[in-house]
Amino acid sequence: MAEFYLQIRWVHVAAVFASGALFLLRGLLVLAGRKQWALAVPVRYLSYTIDTILLTAALMLMTLLHQYPFVHGWLTVKVLALVAYILLGSIALRRGKSARTRRLAFGAALLVYLFILGVARAHHPAGWLSTVFA
Repeated sequence: MAEFYLQIRWVHVAAVFASGALFLLRGLLVLAGRKQWALAVPVRYLSYTIDTILLTAALMLMTLLHQYPFVHGWLTVKVLALVAYILLGSIALRRGKSARTRRLAFGAALLVYLFILGVARAHHPAGWLSTVFA
């Protein structure tokens, strides 16, 4: 499987950006009052498909590189931030009781997404700020 590292990594990175772009689009649709479009069955299934590909590639990379959450700090932070991102995204797209709550959750979810990108890029729990702490 090691010979496929670059392809698996490419699939993972592409899925990260596809997932983020779809979340951004869905969030903007909800904020624009087009919630029925953002939550339409085909759009939800597309999201599930992208996220399944993303998770599968992540698990393959984890196994290939022998880097595991709760063993490597940066990966632990990434997984915990992912849980926060999912919860905030759920509030932003569906569970938020008011438009203000959905807006705040959407903004927070986007910030957490950017933080996850920083952690993944730096392989450091501080993400984009790792150069400050180095």
